[in-house]
Amino acid sequence: MKSFLRKTSSFTLACTFVFSAFSGVSAAPSTNNSEPELAPLYGKYNLNSSHVTKVMVELKEPSVLEAKKKGQKQTKSNLKSKREAVVKEISTRSKTYKVKKEYDHVFSGFSLEIAANEIPNLLSTPGVKAVYPDVEYHTTGDDMGDQSFDDVSPQMMNSAPFIGANQAWESGYTGEGVTVAVIDTGVDYTHPDLDQAFGDYKGYDFVDNDNDPQETPKGDPRGAETTHGTHVAGTVAADGGIKGVAPDATLLAYRVLGPGGSGSTENVIAGVEKAVEDGADVMNLSLGNSLNNPDWATSIALDQAMSDGVVAVTSNGNSGPNNWTVGSPGTSREAISVGATQLPFNVYAATLKAGNASFSSAKVMGFPSDESVLALNGKTLPIVDVGLAGTTDFVGKDVAGKLVLAQRGTYAFVDKATNAKNAGAIGMVIYNNVAGEIVDVPGMAVPTIKLTNADGVQLKSLLSANPNTTVTLGTKFDKQVGELMADFSSRGPVMDTWMIKPDVSAPGVNIVSTVPTHDPANPHGYGAKQGTSMASPHVAGAAALLLEAHPNWGVDDIKAALMNTSEDLYDANGKLYPHNTQGAGSIRVVEAIETETLVSPGSHSFGVFSKKKGKEVRGEHFTIKNLSNKSKDYSFDVDLEGVKVTTSKNLKIKGNSSKDVKFNVQVDASKLAAGYHEGTITINDGSNEIVVPTILFVQEPDFPSITSISATALGNNAFTFSAYFPAEADKVDLFLYDNNLTKEIGLIGSYEDVPKQYNDFQWDGKISGQAVTPGKYRVVAFAARGDKLDSRYTDVITLQ
Repeated sequence: MKSFLRKTSSFTLACTFVFSAFSGVSAAPSTNNSEPELAPLYGKYNLNSSHVTKVMVELKEPSVLEAKKKGQKQTKSNLKSKREAVVKEISTRSKTYKVKKEYDHVFSGFSLEIAANEIPNLLSTPGVKAVYPDVEYHTTGDDMGDQSFDDVSPQMMNSAPFIGANQAWESGYTGEGVTVAVIDTGVDYTHPDLDQAFGDYKGYDFVDNDNDPQETPKGDPRGAETTHGTHVAGTVAADGGIKGVAPDATLLAYRVLGPGGSGSTENVIAGVEKAVEDGADVMNLSLGNSLNNPDWATSIALDQAMSDGVVAVTSNGNSGPNNWTVGSPGTSREAISVGATQLPFNVYAATLKAGNASFSSAKVMGFPSDESVLALNGKTLPIVDVGLAGTTDFVGKDVAGKLVLAQRGTYAFVDKATNAKNAGAIGMVIYNNVAGEIVDVPGMAVPTIKLTNADGVQLKSLLSANPNTTVTLGTKFDKQVGELMADFSSRGPVMDTWMIKPDVSAPGVNIVSTVPTHDPANPHGYGAKQGTSMASPHVAGAAALLLEAHPNWGVDDIKAALMNTSEDLYDANGKLYPHNTQGAGSIRVVEAIETETLVSPGSHSFGVFSKKKGKEVRGEHFTIKNLSNKSKDYSFDVDLEGVKVTTSKNLKIKGNSSKDVKFNVQVDASKLAAGYHEGTITINDGSNEIVVPTILFVQEPDFPSITSISATALGNNAFTFSAYFPAEADKVDLFLYDNNLTKEIGLIGSYEDVPKQYNDFQWDGKISGQAVTPGKYRVVAFAARGDKLDSRYTDVITLQ
């Protein structure tokens, strides 16, 4: 780990701050009525720049749903009048501004293009409640390769049956009469497995602003084609070669992410608002960003959608396995956030030899089927070095029926395997570009053996000396592993609310579903993907089944049923995963439908107990619903080590009735170590029990100093680096590295007292005033907060 103090830089901070409110905390109310109160500004801006930026403006006037939640009446005409008044005032304060999208149902406000140096005027404008950046959102799923029609099997391979969807179908619950909104990259509603799920009205496209929410096709001049939303939609409601979780549900599609699978806050909120107004019963958002904040604009919109009776389901993110990596909208207080699991699988051992050389680090990394990996056992095969295994690395090389050797880096593991398969290779050996072992990646397109960097470099040297080198493989069954959390699945808790996230988990690794072909002569497109994007629609489909089975259930009932009946998950060593890794556990549809008791909320966070001496008490409550026709006696058992809990010992609830249970948690600072503590509340009715996960923190939680950094090219080798800081960082250093993170090129800049929230840093492409040699690089951010030091790096950037 790099020390901050060994280098300094004269590089100056480009982003200048004027108001303390910029950290997301508004100025104190003025005692002088002539001085306006400043609205909080979330994010960081160069207020000396006239560059036009886009922000989300939230108004003090409540939205239709926010007012409804408070028991107040609100009309769109009144909101329109309030917006116009605010915009009129902005026109007197700003020279450069343009209102883009307007909202009134789930969010009160509008998106606004405005010069950065005019933002301070916006904060003091009467009627403005808060200002958020219009941040970028991405899909949370990765391609794992296409599948032919002959290769797919019904019921989404194994995942839908695994959670019990097929048993629900046998009981007559298929999602009929339930409408699910897919807020994503669009959906190929012409796909033969999906066309039955759409009516005449398909939804809306907020990228092109029309009524055709079709996926981005190949050849779009604005960017890469998309297939993500169609895959998600198939997981929910396909009925053909693939059968989704709720095959008879009705679908609506809202295209909020455009070419390449990226989009903006303004479109995501617009999609949520439109889906609610169009009458969706369930909505799925398999998208996210890296902002661990419960009060981001998109999270607020989902909370309001839930308040109106729409079950909002969202992916938790793909930034695991560390804690605190959940991002908005997975940070929503009310929506159901979903983590990703890997279905039970077989583990295989491997040996690899080349002549007299043995490579002891050889392990099976991933494979498309058990048969494919066993087929390599005892085979002696030629092997071809394909560098980084990009598509161009295979040009002019004969790999048909052979193995390929690839180095980790630049391209995703699954893309390397897919490229190898497409070139005719029957297996791949991949070696690390840094010290340590590569993670396992299930579902690779060809059987893949992984090596350490040292073993890989040795094998590469043998090939360089003799291109005709062959390798002998040994593969054999080792053991079976149960359902596991995916390493990539983001973890909680949520900053500020300290909530457990995800709420539940579902299958998200190697999920085969529908993808578009844009070819009417060959419309049956299928592909494998992985990510929390793939887990979330399993839960959305399950919610549709529950709503059909229990049409009178509210959103809290649906969420509670899924959480209360989920199954605990254990890692490969038999250790129970923490609450902030798995949530309440992996969903089980039949158990959720048939449950006779609901406990909500389905998890509890008692927050932070900050006293270093003495006792501190925090109160909580939960509601128990007895859904049966008979009275039940409920008992409670609280397991929270070192914490004193006082509550009712038992409770009698009549059939079809509910009661609230209050309890207090007392923490003695002298008896409980600082840090994170978790436990459970077990509710028992004599024959069944429901386990509710609980967490609390003693003194300041140990959250990271930085959670993400991304790069945006501005042209002429200039970049903006956008990073998220959950709290103020004492110092931030940005370093340029080679693309494999093995060599430091130089210091880009040092920054002190970097505020909490989303921050942008500008770079002109030079180190110490000198242009950097053209090539591929990464930027690493090191952030210090007290004695806490964290680092994150960007995707590969290219300097010309």
